[in-house]
Amino acid sequence: MKKTRCVPRRRPAQTAALQKAQRLVSALTRAEKAQLLQSVVRDLGDAFPGIESKPGVCGGEPCIVRTRVPVWLLEHARRLGTSEADLLRSYPTLRAEDLANAWAYARSHRAEMDRQIRENERPRRYVRLSGSHVSCLQTEAR
Repeated sequence: MKKTRCVPRRRPAQTAALQKAQRLVSALTRAEKAQLLQSVVRDLGDAFPGIESKPGVCGGEPCIVRTRVPVWLLEHARRLGTSEADLLRSYPTLRAEDLANAWAYARSHRAEMDRQIRENERPRRYVRLSGSHVSCLQTEAR
C-alpha cells in the first residue's frame, strides 16, 4: 500500500497574508528584520535571547549573558537619562546587542523592573569586611 503524506492545506486568505508579509519583510533593513524577529519570538513564548537568570548569580535576577550585569540596573540608568553610548563605555563587556536585549526584556517585564529598581534603591547599612571589600549588612525598612 502506498503511503501518502498528509499536508495541511492553507486557506487562500492565509496564503495571501503570508505572501504579503514576506513581501513586506523583504523591504525591511537588517536591523528592522532583527526587531521584527525579536517581536515574533516574544509572541511565541517568553524567551529573551541574551538574558539569563541563575540562582546564586545576582540573587537570581535577570542578567546579561556572559556578565553579572542585571537588567534592572541598565533599565534604571536608562530611565535616569544615561545614553547607550555611556552604558557601553561604563560596561566594556557589553555590546549594543546586549542593550537591545535588555530593553526588550524590560519592556515586557515592566512591573518586575519597577520592583527590582525600588528594592535596590532602599537605604542599606554597610560594613567594611577587609581592605576595600564592602558588604551589605542589612536593608533598612522605609
